[in-house]
Amino acid sequence: MEVVVASQRKVWVVVASQNPVKQEAVRRAFRRAFPQAVLRVEGVAVPSGVSAQPVGDAETRRGARQRAERARQAVPQADFWVGLEGGVAWQGEDLFSFAWVAVLRNDGVWGEARTAAFALPPRVVAFLREGLELGEADDRVFGEHNSKQKMGAVGLLTDGLIDRTTLYEHALVLALIPYGARWQQAQ
Repeated sequence: MEVVVASQRKVWVVVASQNPVKQEAVRRAFRRAFPQAVLRVEGVAVPSGVSAQPVGDAETRRGARQRAERARQAVPQADFWVGLEGGVAWQGEDLFSFAWVAVLRNDGVWGEARTAAFALPPRVVAFLREGLELGEADDRVFGEHNSKQKMGAVGLLTDGLIDRTTLYEHALVLALIPYGARWQQAQ
């Protein structure tokens, strides 16, 4: 995807999270989309305005958008603000994990995408039913500590074949589509 940016232009991206996994995913996606730019990626702690463990696409997407908007309010001089929100949703008897990403550019144009989804195992689901967040449930089931700031549920369940950073990175690249030359060509 070609994003039109002047050579060596500085691009300031504020991630609505202090989580290093989310910041690295944003860094990788923007580096791919803006290869000629000098990137500045920083995190800021802002609330999502949704429940601690969002359920369903609507609540999860709203959390990502609200995080991006609150990051804009916290650091209004940036070029882009990015919100990432993990959620779960029932599909029949199975509970799936996924995330929404929302990117807001300083001209008000939004880009959004959803990650791939994957089923969660019964013991993890049992902890979620008790009110735990996914990261805490994963830590208890798999004997990890703070796994959501490392490989996440997807990394644990795939034995590292796909980690949380990569899962988010792909969705972030998709969320950057509205800023690309092809999107502009198709307007």
